[in-house]
Amino acid sequence: MFDVVAMGEAVIDFTFAGYSDSQMRLFQQNPGGAPANVLTALSRLGERTALISKVGADMHGMFLKEVLEKEQVNLDGLLIDGNYFTTLAFVDIDKDGERRFSFARKPGADNMLRKEEVRKDLIEQAEIFHFGSVSLTGNPSRDAVIEAVRTAKAAGCTISFDPNYRKMAWTSEEKAAREIRSVLEYVDIVKVSDEEMEVVTGKKDKRSAGKYLLDQGIKAVFITLGAEGAYIMTKEGEAYEPALKCRVIDKNGAGDAFWGGVLHCISSGGKRVGNYKIEELSSFAAFGNQVASLSIGRSGAIPSLPTKEEMENVFKK
Repeated sequence: MFDVVAMGEAVIDFTFAGYSDSQMRLFQQNPGGAPANVLTALSRLGERTALISKVGADMHGMFLKEVLEKEQVNLDGLLIDGNYFTTLAFVDIDKDGERRFSFARKPGADNMLRKEEVRKDLIEQAEIFHFGSVSLTGNPSRDAVIEAVRTAKAAGCTISFDPNYRKMAWTSEEKAAREIRSVLEYVDIVKVSDEEMEVVTGKKDKRSAGKYLLDQGIKAVFITLGAEGAYIMTKEGEAYEPALKCRVIDKNGAGDAFWGGVLHCISSGGKRVGNYKIEELSSFAAFGNQVASLSIGRSGAIPSLPTKEEMENVFKK
């Protein structure tokens, strides 16, 4: 059995890391990809996790496999395909830790996962199934993720969705909105950032966006507000959790760190999402904010994620 199984991209984040002696820009090879980030956050917090994805039979794919194995993420569902190159994301970081992405993915191995390659048996063993929108950008991975989500629904999994909109990964904003909205009917719990809120819902303010998502049948909505914290909404009510003041070095993966913290609380609580009170969900967001605050004080997405021991020490203070 698994607490959380995720499907989607495992990629290399080549993250800006300063300048060489000759003043050439340096980029550091970091393991990443939103689903892989979330699973690593969960694994470090003590959850049993598994990833369904595809990487290339190249140095980057082997590096990702090695890192995720070390993080104790089950990789029975990870395929290594010599026909495609592991997806690369180049991440520029400004002085405030904000990110700008450029992708080498035409196609990348993650986008070439076929529906007949999906390990349904792993999904059927999961309490929570998590996925993002990058797999929806084109086929065959789009059909694969739809097959996976339907399998999760039939198995009674709690379905978690992060519509992590990356403009450069899509042919148009209109297609992104259409594909993202097409899966909302399956979703139980969603995390959406204030930056992508309008693409996902067509609404410009968080309350209207939250209502739109609840009207699709989603039971709990978490809207991340960057330095302002997180807004939580259910049919029962709404809540707000402020962000923590902390040192900022690299915001890449902050949302994934937050969501890993939230899913950890949901899994550990032992209840279905719809049975949690708004006050409980708000406390989960506070925990997620704490995980994210530790993450953004360090470089890289996966390397920056805090361990269970680090989180316990925070709450002892």
